[in-house]
Amino acid sequence: MKLPRRQFLHLAACAAALPTASRFAWAQTYPSRPVRIVVGFAPAGGADIMARLIGQWLSERLGQSFIIENRPGAGSNIGTESVVRASPDGYTLLLVTFANVVNATLYEKLNYNFIRDIAPVAGLIRLPDLMAVHPSMPARTVPEFIAYARANPGKITMASAGNGSSGHLAGELLKMMAGVNLVHAPYRGNGPALTDLLGGQVQLMFPTSTSSVEYVRSGKLRGLAVTGASRLETLPDLPTVGEFVPGYEVNALYGMNAPKGTPADVIDTINKEINAGLANAKMKARLVDLGGTIIPGSPADFGKLVSEETEKWAKVIQAANIKLE
Repeated sequence: MKLPRRQFLHLAACAAALPTASRFAWAQTYPSRPVRIVVGFAPAGGADIMARLIGQWLSERLGQSFIIENRPGAGSNIGTESVVRASPDGYTLLLVTFANVVNATLYEKLNYNFIRDIAPVAGLIRLPDLMAVHPSMPARTVPEFIAYARANPGKITMASAGNGSSGHLAGELLKMMAGVNLVHAPYRGNGPALTDLLGGQVQLMFPTSTSSVEYVRSGKLRGLAVTGASRLETLPDLPTVGEFVPGYEVNALYGMNAPKGTPADVIDTINKEINAGLANAKMKARLVDLGGTIIPGSPADFGKLVSEETEKWAKVIQAANIKLE
């Protein structure tokens, strides 16, 4: 049967519109079931807290549960790989952390390429460390510390949460840029390292701001500086290391990624809602209280940041010859 030309063109136009219409309708109904946010670390840590904050926000905004799934192990690689291998349908997300940035270089063999095999969704916050010393240390400023360290090479022990942690790399970067010799003492986590710094068993640490702000406020630790690019709102009198060592900057980061191939409409939906959370006064205040600086933006913006940080820390890891234990 031969269709009249006008009827044929009408049907052809409708058929051409079907893929677009169906994609639009699918995006409009997302999410239609609970979404998993995979965290590569155990519950109660900074990554877990961040995931639960943003998960609660997304649940309220999108009307579906965003369930936190903790999959610790291998420096977050187990959880990350599970997301890389997950179905790219928007129902499995990854909380991105600083570990994802450094693991590309720190681990000689990974079963995935983080930048190539996973799609950026949105940035959340950047978190600086603090440069903190035990009160028995004579140095009260960064310049005084550098002068003391140069006069006493190899006599200052620097604790960290472990090889490749942000605190470890913060110390290695200071060694490279300030020309000081520090002895690294890796611990199995931020807590044990901080305990020994408080007890005076070690002299220096770059602990996370969330874990150490109160110790600095109370005088149990002496804060010398913040490792980020700007001062903390919670400790406005504490300078940045970069004010004395130009170009120095260390920030952990948090964001959200999804399996490669996740529909762009779904990624845009999640990105839009996360950015709305970062602009919300109550949510923003909670993030600032953690010592963070929010990093709103597009998926491409967050992907660019991850790429830049990966390249930056690859150079530090290689120059310092950092190896896993």
